[in-house]
Amino acid sequence: MKLGIMQPYFFPYIGYFQLVHAVDRFVVYDDVPFIKQGWVNRNRLLINGAASYITVPVRHASSFVRIRDTQIDADPQNARWSDKTLKTIENAYRRAPEFAQVFPLVESVLRLPTGRIGELALASLKAVAQFLDIRTDWVDSSERYDNADLKGEDRVLAICRAEGATAYLNVPGGRELYSRERFAAGGIALQFVQPRAIEYRQFGDPFVPWLSIIDVLMFNQPAIVRTFLTACDLT
Repeated sequence: MKLGIMQPYFFPYIGYFQLVHAVDRFVVYDDVPFIKQGWVNRNRLLINGAASYITVPVRHASSFVRIRDTQIDADPQNARWSDKTLKTIENAYRRAPEFAQVFPLVESVLRLPTGRIGELALASLKAVAQFLDIRTDWVDSSERYDNADLKGEDRVLAICRAEGATAYLNVPGGRELYSRERFAAGGIALQFVQPRAIEYRQFGDPFVPWLSIIDVLMFNQPAIVRTFLTACDLT
C-alpha cells in the first residue's frame, strides 16, 4: 500500500496532486506546527502576466500553534477577505477558457463556513480531487494516530507502520529529511514524486510555471489536467 503524508495546502501546485494521485491513502498532516510564509494559507496565481500571491489571513500565525488550531482572521479589516480574493481571481481569469467551470469550484471552497485554515485548505484539496476524479483515501493525522509526541522521520515511520504501508511517497524536498535505509529496515520503500516540466497555453508568453492548481484548471479541460497527474517520475 502506497502512503503519502503532507500538510494541507491551500489550492497547491500540480505536484501536490500528483502525489495524492500516486498513493492509495493520503494522510493530511494537520496536527503539526503552522509554518509562516508557507503554503497552508497562500498560493500564487497569474495576475497581469506575473506570479502573485493570494493569502487567507490567519490570526496569530505561529509555529507554536498546530495547523488544525490556526484560526482564519475574522478581524473587521479582514472580514471580507473571501470576497476580495474571489474578485481578484475573477478579474485575473475571467477570459480563461475554463473559467465558467472552475470559478464555481473555487467559490464553493472560499464560501465554506469555517474559521480554521486547516479545514479550508483540506476542502480545497478534496474539491479539486473530486473535480479530477482522483480516488484516494483521506485520513486526518489528528483523528487517527496517538503519536504527536514523535517528531520528524520517527513519526512518519510510525504512521507508515500503523497503516501497513509498503511504500512511502513524498515530494522532492523530502530527500533532505528522510533516510532510505531507515525506511528499508522497516520494509518500506521510500520514493519521491518528481514532477516533469509542464507547459500549457496561458494568456501570453512567457509561460509562468508552478502556479496554484487554480491556474492549471482555468486553462485546461479536466481530461487534460488528468494527464498532467502522471507527468512525473518516482525516484
